[in-house]
Amino acid sequence: MQTRIKEFRARKNLTQAELADMVGVRRETIVFLESGKYNPSLKLAHQVAKALGTTIDTLFLFGDEGDYTVMEE
Repeated sequence: MQTRIKEFRARKNLTQAELADMVGVRRETIVFLESGKYNPSLKLAHQVAKALGTTIDTLFLFGDEGDYTVMEE
């Protein structure tokens, strides 16, 4: 799974640690999410998307959705 967490986090000028604090996880969890090495629970995915001001569908790319066009929100 690919994510756009790093991109959206940068738009909000948040560090990994700040985002982790916002959603109640360790910074390492954000590192693993951004690198695609960890699939979050639905609850965590929702919390991260909400903290970053977007939707789960926009933030997480499942399956063959690796080819996407970045759209400004």
